[in-house]
Amino acid sequence: MSFGWPVALVGLLAIPLLIVLWIWHDRRRVASQAAFANPDLLPNLVRREPGRLRYLPLIVLLVGLGMMIVGVARPEATVMVPREEATVVLAIDVSRSMKADDVQPTRLDAARAAAKAFLSEVPEKYRVGVVTFATRAAVGVPPTEDRDLVNASLDSLRPGEGTAIGDAVALGVDLGRRGEEQRREEGEEPTPRSILLISDGAQDGGRIQPAAAIEEARSKGVPVYTVLVGTPDGVVEEQLTGGYTRIIRVPPSPETLEQLAAGTGGEFFQALDADQLRQVYEDLGSRLGEREELREITDVFSAGAAALLLVGGALSAFFFRRVP
Repeated sequence: MSFGWPVALVGLLAIPLLIVLWIWHDRRRVASQAAFANPDLLPNLVRREPGRLRYLPLIVLLVGLGMMIVGVARPEATVMVPREEATVVLAIDVSRSMKADDVQPTRLDAARAAAKAFLSEVPEKYRVGVVTFATRAAVGVPPTEDRDLVNASLDSLRPGEGTAIGDAVALGVDLGRRGEEQRREEGEEPTPRSILLISDGAQDGGRIQPAAAIEEARSKGVPVYTVLVGTPDGVVEEQLTGGYTRIIRVPPSPETLEQLAAGTGGEFFQALDADQLRQVYEDLGSRLGEREELREITDVFSAGAAALLLVGGALSAFFFRRVP
């Protein structure tokens, strides 16, 4: 927490001074009671003593006073506020291994459902694009606010060969850059960009290596959030000529996705089933829908101080009134 007018915090020194004055006054009161009558006779004059509860109004009032002084100092805190606009590119692996059904109904179908769950979480003004990648990366739909177009692109996903992860990241960065150039031409401020990449394996084919893609994304300030899908038991069956079936083991490989997330300022997640995958995307949608902002929170301290002062005054005036 920071303060817009920190010199006002000097006023907090008044609180220990007030405590000292109260103790001095209380001792004088006890001394005057002793001068007035024998202390042993006081129980006959007062029905009951509040005991330690008599300190409660003082504590409440002093805490309220402290909050009021802090409020005058104009406290500032970093809070999460809704982000109105941003550009997010969904990069989805459509390689052969995504046909594995260890994540029901298949890895690709689970990825599609998770991407749609993400769409339901982000604000409507977000521009969302789709990039698919197998042997090469391709644009499914450029970043747009039209959710129907994005959903149609997701519905058209079909498995292919290869896993060109580096190409997908580079293409996602380029898509976001084009959108920002268009916004600048229209006189609008650039919006934050990010890539959500879901895959089950390491780089296989493609022209751009992950290390080069990481450097490109980092230089453009585009974090890449990666989600690894699949289990070690994943297999793909392929029909061969002659009626034979070939079973290919396709365990997930996290190394490349971990490097992408760490190198670009994103985050790495692993989903072992469809429910976990959907939850990851829903959480990311909520997270990317907010941003951190430094805001003055004087009103919070002012409201708290007013409430405490009222409570302290009420306790002093009514709860601890003398009873004849």
